[in-house]
Amino acid sequence: MHINGAALIQLMEQLAPKHYAVENDKIGLQLGTLHKTITKVLVALDVTDEVVDEAIEAGANLIIAHHAIIFRPIAKLDTSTPAGKLYEKLIKHDIAVYISHTNLDVADGGINDWLADQVGIEENNRQCLEEVHTDKLYKLVVFVPESHHKAVLEAIWRTGAGDIGQYSSCSFNIRGQGTFMPGEGAEPFIGEKNKLETVDEVRIETIVPHSIYRKTVSAMLKAHPYEEVAYDLYPVDLKGRSFGLGRAGKLKQPATLGELAESLKAAFSVPMLRVVGPLDKPIRKAAVLGGSGARYVRHAMFVGADVLVTGDIDYHTAHDALAAGMTIIDAGHNIEKVMKEKVAAWLNDRLQESKWDTTAVASGLDTEPFRFI
Repeated sequence: MHINGAALIQLMEQLAPKHYAVENDKIGLQLGTLHKTITKVLVALDVTDEVVDEAIEAGANLIIAHHAIIFRPIAKLDTSTPAGKLYEKLIKHDIAVYISHTNLDVADGGINDWLADQVGIEENNRQCLEEVHTDKLYKLVVFVPESHHKAVLEAIWRTGAGDIGQYSSCSFNIRGQGTFMPGEGAEPFIGEKNKLETVDEVRIETIVPHSIYRKTVSAMLKAHPYEEVAYDLYPVDLKGRSFGLGRAGKLKQPATLGELAESLKAAFSVPMLRVVGPLDKPIRKAAVLGGSGARYVRHAMFVGADVLVTGDIDYHTAHDALAAGMTIIDAGHNIEKVMKEKVAAWLNDRLQESKWDTTAVASGLDTEPFRFI
């Protein structure tokens, strides 16, 4: 059986939640409908005429792309223009287009982490260059009979709740007695109808981030034996985990600027790149940001990076960085193509877990608009 479009996007938004996107970013469904069965998904960096042809040939009726096809309100749909022809072809072949842009950049295990892996930045203690979203925290309190205390607590922890900084599985547990009287229509796990019961119970308290609270409450209710579960979920005035654009951290193997640049040509599959700074400069800590990184040079300097790896650096920004002693590797905007294989693989894992017949494939086309001669 093939998955419905809305359900597939729910899977995609587990990887890249929409609320991670920067303000006014053009994300989400941009063309077509998700209220249909999805037979195949094509994952692409850009949606070009050639990519649409690729989707048609592959039998895909949904394209998940990184870069938007609609940037501003459309006053009219003129199918004689290049954009109009593109929209017309998508509509005629019933291909929907869904965009995951800065939310995929920001996401833990998203584009900037994949790029950081390619650059060789250590996984531990990576930091973002600009904070975009901070998870709100909730206190979950639930009362459980002693017989099911461990089962409910472990179900809560498995969702990712109970993390405080570098500590996991944090909770506070108080033993006491609960009272209740089952009514005529009740089917109590413990006790008898119309009889006051006193039960030895445990009060569990733990921290739950906003991003997973629905999953945590669902897992808690599923593991709990009671017909009616007594629990509270309330906000606390504490800062949760921060998510943001870019990544910075120590290199697994320090190198000179020139050595790092050479290694990145192979890692990013690019014929050449632009470098700002002396090639013999030692690089121990690097920052990376997918897309246009001109305004993030100072952010990289602030976190102590020796180099910023990004794309679309302009002439004057390069001069300013050089004067400030900052080095840059401009590998181009197209290095974000890493998302094609990664997103397709992530989706296929989730689809297979739930035994859906729908598959995702990565676009095999190179949408780099520049040619190097």
